[in-house]
Amino acid sequence: MSTPILIATTNRGKQREILEILHGIPFELRTLSEFPGIAEPEETGSTFAANARLKALYYAEHSGLPSVADDSGIEIDALDNGPGVHSARWHGTHYPTKFAAIYRELQARGLPTSPARFVAHATLADRGAILAEAIGIVAGEIAREPRGTHGFGYDPIFYYPPYGCTLGEVDGARKAAVSHRGQAFRQLRARMMADPRLLDR
Repeated sequence: MSTPILIATTNRGKQREILEILHGIPFELRTLSEFPGIAEPEETGSTFAANARLKALYYAEHSGLPSVADDSGIEIDALDNGPGVHSARWHGTHYPTKFAAIYRELQARGLPTSPARFVAHATLADRGAILAEAIGIVAGEIAREPRGTHGFGYDPIFYYPPYGCTLGEVDGARKAAVSHRGQAFRQLRARMMADPRLLDR
């Protein structure tokens, strides 16, 4: 019987992306929908790494399963690398409102755009221990206006120069090939495939 691993996110977009990346590993993938009684932890870390560790350890403890979690967000140079770890709740949870706030901030600085990057830190934890970690970064810039209906989160305003469009304009496969979360979880996948005994209990 394969060891179960909990995909510790309530974000359906993230969950779908992570499940696609980890598909085929010799472990049983479980999701938080199977654990409705577990409340979300408060993300008190000041870095992506701290929050990813906090979440992975928390869900491993409360589910009794090895857990993978990530913390991710967008860093915009002109906003002093904000919103950063506050990306998910910055200006609420409605993304068009967030986009408008970013454009207001840029306009106040006399800028039409700014260099930016997506950052993801992924962590695998079990029984109070961090077993593996990985980081992914994708560099781009803020588009002059939101474009595209694919993806989720800040994708429609993130212009990726090698593709010549925003990540909101590309399909899931093309996004996964370059995305920050894709990079991080592919590294975790490689670690788990290389060391199947990593999760021996």
